[in-house]
Amino acid sequence: MKLSSLQPAKGSVKANDRVGRGHGSGGGGTAKRGHKGAKSRSGYSQKRGFEGGQMPLQRRVPKFGFKNINRVEYKAINLDTIQALFDKTGAKSIDLGFLYNNGLTSKSDLVKILGRGELTAAVELKANAFSATAIAAIEKAGGSATVDATFNPSGTANATPVVAEEVVAEAKPKKAKKAAEGNE
Repeated sequence: MKLSSLQPAKGSVKANDRVGRGHGSGGGGTAKRGHKGAKSRSGYSQKRGFEGGQMPLQRRVPKFGFKNINRVEYKAINLDTIQALFDKTGAKSIDLGFLYNNGLTSKSDLVKILGRGELTAAVELKANAFSATAIAAIEKAGGSATVDATFNPSGTANATPVVAEEVVAEAKPKKAKKAAEGNE
């Protein structure tokens, strides 16, 4: 075998039909488009989902539900995660920038603090929203909950950042403990 003798497999390469070349080309005077109708005209393009005039699928399937265009989507962070973050870093003040630096949120997230778990540390929290149970638990522990929408990328605490997986893993040990207790 030589480079000069290489050729494609027999039957794998087919010449394109040269349409619009008259009767002798085999495509006829209509250039293989048939007679009349939308597909024979220039500029024709089929709309997505068009089924030839038949009622299209997207119109014959029943619709249900409601999508609220004004919905505000929050990133939920629970008190047990805050407690685990405090245990790792010792930060007395936690805001959006601090949560971002520790890998718990992204820059564009709106953060809502929820009340799952226990908080024993007196922490000053700043977030976009708080649940009523979270506010009660934070104030009971001697901390403060402030609604603050500003993002400070430097974060307020001077502690070194911790990887988010470690914080979340420490925040949710309850199920594993219960399973271990059940096996004994």
